[in-house]
Amino acid sequence: QVQLVESGGGLVQPGGSLRLSCAASGSIFSIYAMNWYRQAPGKQRELVAGIITGGSTYVADSVKGRFTISRDNAKNMVYLQMNSLKPEDTGVYYCNAKLHLTTGAIGDYWGQGTQVTVSS
Repeated sequence: QVQLVESGGGLVQPGGSLRLSCAASGSIFSIYAMNWYRQAPGKQRELVAGIITGGSTYVADSVKGRFTISRDNAKNMVYLQMNSLKPEDTGVYYCNAKLHLTTGAIGDYWGQGTQVTVSS
């Protein structure tokens, strides 16, 4: 069984910073990719940032220059450093991982989501 556990969400003022963490555990052989998505009320879920084997990263244009994704391979963790937060960054942030399991299978897994609220 695979579990993604997120932490770091909360309430922050505009211009502030948060760091989200996601730890993957379970029958994991290796991680192909880890991503952060977010969903605001009334909007579709969008890919915010991703990191793949080899360390290549992607960040959405809407957060470029403000958000940084990184990983700790030894701990099966991924982080999202969010700086200069804006009210429009508010939403539920989800950790997603494409994993190679010890069974040999490959699957996509999701965390439970963590609320990020940017407000005065």
